[in-house]
Formats: sequence, C-alpha cells, structure tokens
Amino acid sequence: MRYVMVEYAGHERPGVLEEDSVLLLDATDLAEVISGPAAVVGEIPYSEEILRPPLRRFRRDILCTGWNYWDHFEESRGKREGQDVDRPEHPTFFTKGPDVVIGPYDDIAWDPAISAKWDYEAEVALVIGKTGKNIAVDEALDHVWGYLLANDVSQRDLQRAHGGQWLKGKSIDDTMPLGPWIVTADEVGDPQDIHLQCLVNGEVRQDASTRQMAFDVATLISELSFGMTLRPGDLLLTGTPAGIGNAREPQVFLQEGDVIVTRADKLGELRNRVARR
Repeated sequence: MRYVMVEYAGHERPGVLEEDSVLLLDATDLAEVISGPAAVVGEIPYSEEILRPPLRRFRRDILCTGWNYWDHFEESRGKREGQDVDRPEHPTFFTKGPDVVIGPYDDIAWDPAISAKWDYEAEVALVIGKTGKNIAVDEALDHVWGYLLANDVSQRDLQRAHGGQWLKGKSIDDTMPLGPWIVTADEVGDPQDIHLQCLVNGEVRQDASTRQMAFDVATLISELSFGMTLRPGDLLLTGTPAGIGNAREPQVFLQEGDVIVTRADKLGELRNRVARR
C-alpha cells in the first residue's frame, strides 16, 4: 500500500493512494496512522498537486546514516578539507532538524548567502512502525512500517565550518524533499533490492542499488537501537551512494533553477526545483 498526505478542503489529510484516487483516513496525519489503524472516511481524485510531505510531525530529530556506501566514502577521500577518517567499523549516525522537510514536488529553499556549496544526496528512508530497543538483526525488518525517498540536500561549507559534524550543514529549513508516499514494508519486500537514482537537469548523477550499502537496513536498525529506543514514526535515512557534486572533478554544486529528480523503482519519484528564497 502507498500512504500519502494530501491537501483537501484547506487541510492536510492522510490517505491511501489507489490508482487514480485517494481514500481519506479518519486520522490527523500518518504519524497517527502508523500508531494504529484508521477507517476510510471518503474518496477524492488523485493528482500530484495535492501531495504533501508524508511526515511532518516528529517526536525527535530526523535520524540519518553517513558513509553507508563505500564508493561514496572513497570518492570523498582527500576532499573533506582535512577532516578525513578511516573506514568506520560501525554505521555512522547523525541527525537533521525536522524543519528541513518539504513535499515531493516543492521548491528547495536555496540561499547563496547561507552556503556556496549546495549538494544533493539521494537516499532511501524508512519509517519505524514498532517500538524496539536492542533489536536483533534478524528481527529488525519487523520494526519497519514502510519506505520512502528523501534527498539530503547538504551545505558542504557549513559541514566543514563546524568541526566536521553534520547537523548544521544538513539542517537548513525547507531543503529536504520527502515522499512522494510511504510504501508499506510488505509491498517493498527486500530493502536491499531497490534501484536508486538522482538526476540534476536530466543528467544522472547517482545510480546505485541498495545492495551496495556498507551496512544493510537490518544492521542499521539493530545498531541504532542499541541502548536507544526506536518508536513508531521515527524516520531514518539510510545513506547516499557515489556521485555527489562535492566529490566530482571539477566540483559541481546546485544553482538556482536546477531541477533535481530523486527516484527509485519501488518508491516513486521526487521532483524539486532549486529556488531562491
């Protein structure tokens, strides 16, 4: 099933996408639906224009994974401005502020006064559906409610300016497209069998399979939950593959008017324009 948030009668409403229609649900948002079933209370026609971010209300920061494709880790070697590290033996986690989230077709709020190095990072994200702590790897996927796409648009100079930590350089308001919907875990099947791409102005910049992850989805959940409770509605980004602008020669950064497409065979497509705010 594909769960969506849509604009209807002046309000954002959760629903289920079925072909050319949306079945509206008796709930405030998808965070509420994830916590328990909701009844269908109506049906409206579907169009891209009514889609909104599938998640907006979070109980914590957005959880993220860095360096989770070795080709991405290696492409940036020597380009981290003195902040290189050895290959990590465990997943690398960080967070993003929740105000980064925008919808699947919204403009990315670009401001050259904030950063001169705006970069793209296509990612598969997941939503936790069941509370867990110290989750075993072989039980980890049972805690996933669904999967979706995100683009972890980043400001590389802010990353470097603040000691190499990633919170500041990845938490600029209105810069992370999310969606276009949440596909339930049962429909996705194997999360290590997703083809992920990022295109900028029609040019393929990132092209990978989730089979190339350094640490698979089950391992990420298990490691993240070690001593730390994960709860329904928590959002986890699983890392980006090679092809980022910062690692190219010459480097290529996002500019006003660029159009970024983030797509995956099982998850749909985000399409976002870089626009001055």
